[in-house]
Amino acid sequence: MATFELLPAIDLRAGRVVRLSQGDFGRETAYETDPPAVARRFADTGATWIHVVDLDGALAGEPVQLQLASEIVAETYGTAKVEVGGGLRTPEAVAGALGTGAARAVIGTQALRDPRFADGLVARYGRNRIVASIDVRNGEALGDGWQRGTPGVPVTDAIAALSAAGVEVFEVTAIDRDGLLGGPDLDLLRRLVALGRGRIIASGGISSIADVIAVQAAGCSGVIVGRAIYEGRVDLRDLARAVAGLDVR
Repeated sequence: MATFELLPAIDLRAGRVVRLSQGDFGRETAYETDPPAVARRFADTGATWIHVVDLDGALAGEPVQLQLASEIVAETYGTAKVEVGGGLRTPEAVAGALGTGAARAVIGTQALRDPRFADGLVARYGRNRIVASIDVRNGEALGDGWQRGTPGVPVTDAIAALSAAGVEVFEVTAIDRDGLLGGPDLDLLRRLVALGRGRIIASGGISSIADVIAVQAAGCSGVIVGRAIYEGRVDLRDLARAVAGLDVR
């Protein structure tokens, strides 16, 4: 059985570490001004993966923060693997993201529009280096930075098409729960796990160790945690021990 992946999140905007509420760029909370130092702290705490999102890139439709991503990779080299997403809508953009030294590139918008985009990337880099971001609102997977009015794809159709294109890892965010610390959408996660189309990594609403254990019990292969760490609701060491089945008292 594959190891359950615990991925602390570093969302980048204008060089800072921030979190958004429900994907709304007008509802931003800034936490740190030194993202590489945050990454080092996560790695020193035992994180083996770090999830980096270029929010500026997601809005612009092309990477904006790759230099900062490369600094995060360098800061954690040999300790934690880094995955990078946000604005990766061309083969050149994906090559740039992986060129930072990142272990995985996270694609979304263009893959939803054209699964052949994902197929070409998997053929070039391998299944273990390309991850699909499946950001869900009202049963539909959305791209384009989650902006209101963005046309979506039924989430089960999106996963079926991308699985057929060779994608094996899907990071599923319940948009309306993201950044609110209200708990994960377990019904959605169980439904997508039951498709048997690949590994599901959960994101959105995680606020406690109990939430992480519930996601694990739902059959997910990993979890992305952001605001709960920054606001001190959970300790990363305790999370790591919990997913390993160890006592955290």
